[in-house]
Amino acid sequence: MSLWKKVFLGVSAGAVALAGCGVSTVTDQEASADSPPNQQAQNQNLVAQNAPMTTLKIAFPSRADSTDLQNKANAVAALLSKELGMKVEAIVADDTAAVEALRANQADVSFLSSRPALKAEQLANSRMYLAEVRKNYSGGHTYKSIFVVPKDSPLQTKSSAKQTLEQLRGKRMTFTSPTSGSGFIFPVGELVKQGLVPSRDKLDSFFGQVAYGNGYSGALQAVLRGQADVAAVSEYALGAPYITAEEAKKLRVLHSITNVPAHGIVIDDDVPAATREKIINALMKLNEPANNQLLSSLYNSTNLVKVDHSKHLEPMREALKSAGIEQ
Repeated sequence: MSLWKKVFLGVSAGAVALAGCGVSTVTDQEASADSPPNQQAQNQNLVAQNAPMTTLKIAFPSRADSTDLQNKANAVAALLSKELGMKVEAIVADDTAAVEALRANQADVSFLSSRPALKAEQLANSRMYLAEVRKNYSGGHTYKSIFVVPKDSPLQTKSSAKQTLEQLRGKRMTFTSPTSGSGFIFPVGELVKQGLVPSRDKLDSFFGQVAYGNGYSGALQAVLRGQADVAAVSEYALGAPYITAEEAKKLRVLHSITNVPAHGIVIDDDVPAATREKIINALMKLNEPANNQLLSSLYNSTNLVKVDHSKHLEPMREALKSAGIEQ
């Protein structure tokens, strides 16, 4: 992807920079008329690569359990600005807009869930370096996708995943949304893996009814109201703010799928390696007691851990492939 982000800095006419990076222009004297065009481009790229960043833009996607996000993101940006010694701007957007911002060089860093992180790799060559840990993630920085039924449902957990899920044939199924990882991609991938459906396009041939809850709350409410026999959600959806404690007592988990990758933080490839390490170290400061409230206020995370991009996101990549969904 292009390393250039042209931004008018107002310090001199014709100033050219990476997003937030002061970069001097290459003059006609420096790139003489008899220099080959590709050599001039190489000279410009060399200047860009060696230029120090002066502004860092971080995208904070809005989520169902996040409130007053802009102010919270600004507080995190202020801490990072102090640690990095540069201006840090907080941008609030949804996952799709955050990925597009990375692709268009309008953001350098973003908090993202696993599927958008794969899309950011594909479109912007960005990579995930840190993952979020939550108290309600059974795997620390991974969690479970679960099939939920009423507590008094005749459906029972069997000795194998296939035997358990075979009971869903002809039942009324509610997924979270067609784009949800734990509420659609992983459950469908599991059904395909167990040989119960050929792909996501053939769900109607297995279930008696297929619906979408437009979120965890909607999917679970469909089961609570008797409008569905089973719902697919994340394990942490069995509690506030999605449903009440009393509602949770009326439900139980029929089947679980482990190793759903936790949300994390991706960094664009045009951030110099040395700067990237500084950013990672600055973000890790959010784990310290004095700063941890800033992190938890964002998305209820308790801390950040370093992850290998490919290894962490591989379960999502496999689930997408099994479900027949384009990455």
